[in-house]
Amino acid sequence: MRDLIGGGGEGDPAKKPLPSRPDVRFPAASGGRAEAARPAAPAVGEDPGALFTELHVLMAELHDAVSRGASLPIGPLEAMVGRVIQALEHGSDLFWLANNPAPPGADYVASHLASAGVLAVRIGADLGYDRPQLVDLGVAAFLFDVGVWKLPAGLLAKADALTADEQALYHSHPRLSAEFIRRSDVQRDGLLEAVLEHHEREQGQGYPQGLPGSAIHPHAKILGLVDTYTRLTSPRPPQARLLPHEAIREIVRSKHESFPSALIKALLSEISVFPPRTLVRLNTGEVGRVVGVNRNHPLRPKVEILSDSKGNRLPAPKLVDLSEAPFLYITAPLQEAGA
Repeated sequence: MRDLIGGGGEGDPAKKPLPSRPDVRFPAASGGRAEAARPAAPAVGEDPGALFTELHVLMAELHDAVSRGASLPIGPLEAMVGRVIQALEHGSDLFWLANNPAPPGADYVASHLASAGVLAVRIGADLGYDRPQLVDLGVAAFLFDVGVWKLPAGLLAKADALTADEQALYHSHPRLSAEFIRRSDVQRDGLLEAVLEHHEREQGQGYPQGLPGSAIHPHAKILGLVDTYTRLTSPRPPQARLLPHEAIREIVRSKHESFPSALIKALLSEISVFPPRTLVRLNTGEVGRVVGVNRNHPLRPKVEILSDSKGNRLPAPKLVDLSEAPFLYITAPLQEAGA
């Protein structure tokens, strides 16, 4: 393991005493936004789709830097974090883009970091992080898995269960990430600890150090949650993805073992019962796809009707806002079909 992270010793972030934890707590999520701790939203927001595309390009540049052993593009990364914070203050579109599956043929790690990073910033804002804390969290969130790019490609592409040796090799990636960041001399509060500890869990069952919850950096707990959630909703092929509400159900089942309840509540406050892309059946028998959520009416989202009550596909989708249609309601979510 020491060889995997460049020799360990004084240069190994896992071997150094961790600094005292910042005064960051996880208040119970109220379901609302922590506006008092956040700057005002910009008058005009940039296009979320274009921003998300730029974010993927930047993640590809990170991959290139790691592959070449070059310094990380920290300036552009910090600027991107600021833009992500502003976009999330302006609306939810970027958040829901980050919930979509990775595009076919995309670099999985790059897509995973892009999505998990956006989700982490959103959760941090919901927990009341101020702007400097959000920037620190965002930088960590877009870097925490860079060490995966140092692992053998065959290991990452393996469809079968990993052997014990392969599992140990994979479990080295938090240290690989932290060591690469340390050598790049990126100076952000809590960065190395957040990256190194993002697979640690509340009951000490995580890795690489087996830390109990009280010793895990608060940023690392957020990274661990969004990492888990994103791997469920957008797994590495050929694994089947879960819908957002299904992923939440899986996480809730293990919340007492893996994550603090306040973090689970913060994520729940963002993931609607019927999040965008969910296929649903209405009381009329029609089938539609959720295209937008109404935070004040979580059971009554905006829906594109795709087929009529007899199962006939409509020539063009019909948009219905269920919050404005009192006699229409969802009877059940359906499994995705080609989404």
